[in-house]
Amino acid sequence: MARYLTHSLKQTCVYWSTPAADGYGGYSFSDAVEIDCRWEDRQELFINAQGKEEKSQAVVYLSQDVDLGGYLYLGEIDDFDSSAPDPQNVAGVKEIKSLKKIPNLKATAYLRKVWL
Repeated sequence: MARYLTHSLKQTCVYWSTPAADGYGGYSFSDAVEIDCRWEDRQELFINAQGKEEKSQAVVYLSQDVDLGGYLYLGEIDDFDSSAPDPQNVAGVKEIKSLKKIPNLKATAYLRKVWL
């Protein structure tokens, strides 16, 4: 599966981890990073963190861990003004609402599936 992961994730997305409280009533975001992915704009039913059924806007497959409540954008950092401190102000950014980590048979590599 490790080989599958690197060969099937041919798209690039930008990831921001879950925002942290800044102490002034707002939130601060981590720096954006580019990661390999397979992004599918499709609706799929999933169970959110509160245990309720929702319908996704997109399903994304990744080879590295991401945080629930983080944000993903299909494209590269050069596609938008990377100095914007809040990813929610970038058109096309979607919140990670659910995630699953799937091991290969030997548990030596993992595929991450996230619902946006």
